[in-house]
Amino acid sequence: MSSVNKIALLTFCTALFMAGTAAAKPGDAAKGKGIYDKRCTWCHGAEGAGDGAAKNRLNPPPRDFTSGNYKIRSSDFADPTPNDDDIYRMIRDGMPGTAMPGWSDLLAEQDMWDLVAYVKSFASYETPPAKQVDYGTQIKSSDESIEMGKKLFEDGDRCVECHGKTGKGSASKRLKGDAGERTWPRNLTKPWTFRGSNDPKDIFTRISTGIAGTEMPSFADPKSKKKLSTEELWHVANYVASLAKTDKLVNAENTVIKADMVEGELPTTPEDERWEASTPTTFYTVPQIIGGERYFTPSNDTITVRAMYNDKTVAMLLEWDDRTQSIPGDDSAEKLADAPIAEDGVAVQLPVVIPKEMQKPYFGMGDAANPVNIWHWKSGTKGATETISLLNSKGFKEIEKRDAAGVGLTAKASYSDGTWKVLMYRPLTTSAPDKDIQFTEGRFIPVAFAAWDGSNNGEKGSKHTMTTWYWLLLKPAAGSKPLVTALIIAGLFVGGLLWWARSAAKPAA
Repeated sequence: MSSVNKIALLTFCTALFMAGTAAAKPGDAAKGKGIYDKRCTWCHGAEGAGDGAAKNRLNPPPRDFTSGNYKIRSSDFADPTPNDDDIYRMIRDGMPGTAMPGWSDLLAEQDMWDLVAYVKSFASYETPPAKQVDYGTQIKSSDESIEMGKKLFEDGDRCVECHGKTGKGSASKRLKGDAGERTWPRNLTKPWTFRGSNDPKDIFTRISTGIAGTEMPSFADPKSKKKLSTEELWHVANYVASLAKTDKLVNAENTVIKADMVEGELPTTPEDERWEASTPTTFYTVPQIIGGERYFTPSNDTITVRAMYNDKTVAMLLEWDDRTQSIPGDDSAEKLADAPIAEDGVAVQLPVVIPKEMQKPYFGMGDAANPVNIWHWKSGTKGATETISLLNSKGFKEIEKRDAAGVGLTAKASYSDGTWKVLMYRPLTTSAPDKDIQFTEGRFIPVAFAAWDGSNNGEKGSKHTMTTWYWLLLKPAAGSKPLVTALIIAGLFVGGLLWWARSAAKPAA
């Protein structure tokens, strides 16, 4: 390398170092107060006590800065003081799965450092933490490390007690936060909900420090009977990272459920192996806040759908994670639930008439000019089995209950390790085309979904999560007609080329 290039590289590296140092300089608490008063009081309150105007509409509730409990930090488990970088990161990036947004699009870097200085003042944090998390030497993920982490995860129900054997957070005990609020164990198969990221180093940090203000303990604490060594912490972190269900990620560009044509009988149970060969499509669900009794504090956030059809019937398999099987009347289920407990449920919404153009019914249960069919499944109670209902709706206030069995609408469900699977099927056509959707292959059919967690804050009626309209496509089978058509077109094309070649070869007259 020439001396000129060396000097240029040194200058560049020095500039980077100086930029990094400047970015980390202490913030101005007085300036931070002005930003806080404008941006943060609505949730966290004027005095930082987490008692802002939006408090009762957020799950989890806003952080109480006066408590000094910071959930996401990198200081030693025995020192609750966060690093400035920890607070800055939460302000900059936000916290997935909560109402806390990232502010980097609206606030300048220095503004965020000023906020750090002011937020720290609520708990009188004036000095940095004395010790940091000891990461030792990171153990890279491998099949061997993951297997060792799995054994440690399950040993003595160390992590299974709250997160379940599959890591989905299937509850075996009721958990509470520091303010007495209901908390749910993290669903480790959904990395997009990790509030400190799902990078193995960040997972190591959470396992090491615990999560202040919750029942998530530190597994680096030597006083704990379930203490893990630094090496063991890395194995567990690698195992947790491996639990991510990448096939259940939401792809914003994938808005179509593709139903495959099946020769012969369709699957009759949710566990039929043929479902694994079908294409899953996952959608986000959001709280219903547009009508009736509005709802702001959901526990579930996605639903995955697969579909098949044959010459007579269409079938949809709906799958979503639910930490509790809600069974009204069952003592064990009611101990885990928020009172009053209700049935779990899921619904499919379809237009009565498939629109020929882009116009669709109003996604909130249709409208007067565009009615919808609603297939509504409920999980049942201790004394009653699951049910499937058929509703016709022209909006929230005009709903007709119909006979589901009369049109051949049936459902069958299973619950295992924190996951519901509900199979719904119905004939492609019915005898009432003015009341029922008539499924047609090759058409893009609007479809929407709703779900209820009966153990979470009394989800019932209009208190549920929902999606907007997406699409269901019954993919045409690759039969003889398309092949014949393709051959005819190819023949005409080749014939045309030969005619053109012969014409071009003839001498001009």
